[in-house]
Amino acid sequence: MTFDHPPREVPRMRPAANPLDRISHFVHDHFLGLLLATYAIAALGPGPGMAIRSVSLGRISLMGEGMNLTLPSLMLGFLLLNAGLGVKASEFRNLAKRPAPLGLGLLANLIIPITYIFGISWALQAWHNNGEVQAILVGLALVASMPIAGSSTAWSQNADGDLALSLGLVVASTLLSPLATPLALHAVGFMAEGDYAEDLHELAAHGSGIFLAACVVIPSMAGIAIRLLLGEARLAASRPYLKLANSVNLLVLSYSNAAAALPQAVADPDWDFLGAILAITSGLCVLAFGSGRLIAGWLGADASTKASLMYGLGMNNNGTGLVLASMALADHPRVMLPIIFYNLVQQVVAGAVGRRMAEPPASPSPEGHAIRSGDEVRVPAGTGAPIVP
Repeated sequence: MTFDHPPREVPRMRPAANPLDRISHFVHDHFLGLLLATYAIAALGPGPGMAIRSVSLGRISLMGEGMNLTLPSLMLGFLLLNAGLGVKASEFRNLAKRPAPLGLGLLANLIIPITYIFGISWALQAWHNNGEVQAILVGLALVASMPIAGSSTAWSQNADGDLALSLGLVVASTLLSPLATPLALHAVGFMAEGDYAEDLHELAAHGSGIFLAACVVIPSMAGIAIRLLLGEARLAASRPYLKLANSVNLLVLSYSNAAAALPQAVADPDWDFLGAILAITSGLCVLAFGSGRLIAGWLGADASTKASLMYGLGMNNNGTGLVLASMALADHPRVMLPIIFYNLVQQVVAGAVGRRMAEPPASPSPEGHAIRSGDEVRVPAGTGAPIVP
């Protein structure tokens, strides 16, 4: 979630915000509440969401594989394109001087969730419903295998984090996703059983590569290239429109994906199953954030590096995971529930971590850094930080 309206503490006069700016700021500031409302609408009125999911725009071939180009996949591509537009290539100059946090962060982002899922698979051996166990494992596999969320850069910047490291984690995990995602899916596939295990191995071998390349990597790189070609000055005028379009697109995409899983969960709630999902996804999220803190401490890193590692490891691109699940695992709609829960939990945990880090500074914050006001943390306008859950 991004807060990119002018900080209140700046005393100089500013032009009154136009209606578009006010709407954009409202959506950004209340994104978690709007996301909850979106899921509630999907549970009670899934019809339009299912219609969106059924729109097909043809078939594409890439790297010897083919996939149906659906409306949700195009919406996901727009999210990643917009995320690429927010990446400043100049921020990467200092990464080569300190490769350890980036390398360890990427390694931990892959290993720690898989290790956690292995522990959960062992702990749930005595669970009364094996189908529920398998749905949880597959849902967690999709969470663990996704690249780092672009929104982690905004949260990190809010906490005065190392923006170069945050962007490096997002871009590197995105570029590595065609390799890392199949590896994670195969790993959890060996823990799963029956049809669920077969689906994971099949998805890893033939379904995830082209999807990630076409809907994640190519749009992200296209956004970075467009920013380099046009420059920030030319993009500045369209930034408010892009941010609002991005937020609306994300909410509609979340609605369409949730429409496949939530109506059944609400119509016939299985409270112990839902409670287990909440507890397990919360545990994974807290562990992921905590591992970033531990790695920073082990490296003897400063507070800015710690913030970037915590948000980078704790926030995954669950929008991608939901689209992939809805396309490849439509016969198992319950696998989307852990992804939906993790998406909500990571926003709550990110906010809690941000409030903990948002202690009033000893002196006024210099222009260009996050400016704190009470319990809120706001980033000056024009940062271009993306929102990708």
